[in-house]
Amino acid sequence: MSTEPSLDLPPAQQARSRLTQQRILEAGTALLTEGGTEALTIAAVAARAGVSVGSVYRRFGDKDRLIAALQHDMIDHFRADIIRRFAPLRTDPTTLIASAVAGITETFEAHARLMRVFITAGTTDPAVSEVGSDASIDSGQVFRQFLEPIVPVISAPEPDLRLDVTFRLVYAACMNRVLHGERFESERPLTWRQLTDELANIACLYLLGASTE
Repeated sequence: MSTEPSLDLPPAQQARSRLTQQRILEAGTALLTEGGTEALTIAAVAARAGVSVGSVYRRFGDKDRLIAALQHDMIDHFRADIIRRFAPLRTDPTTLIASAVAGITETFEAHARLMRVFITAGTTDPAVSEVGSDASIDSGQVFRQFLEPIVPVISAPEPDLRLDVTFRLVYAACMNRVLHGERFESERPLTWRQLTDELANIACLYLLGASTE
């Protein structure tokens, strides 16, 4: 998502403008990660980025538009990251499923602090919630496209439904972990790695009737 106006600038000025915009996005991301939306003010972002308040307003407008830009920026990074992680060493069904599950869980773990901010904000801000829902649906499509090769070996009347439910299960587990932490629903400690392995095993049993072990 680009929020900067289209300007007819010389290359050097365009490069500086892009650099300024990136510094503002990085400053806003840092403030959100450290203190949530309450810590994000135009003045605080400007000070953190080392730019004028007017520079932030010119590029992003008010706080709501800046938050929207930051959410889209995070989603762009999240999507690129999840696709990068979908890279199995082998193409047998169990490996593909394990890779798909790990792609989701590892990406959530990598972006957990900022994800928590936007998940929380989405509970009270319909605009944030709608963008988050669209991004979640997109992630599900990427997940199902990645697992398209195993559809013929899923022994169920509706294999696409099985893939959708598998994604929902993994995604919901990650959302819960990001929002509430490791022991919200159980006293048993469970690291991200353990959660990933168990979810991959569940997914293989559900889709193939065989575990990863």
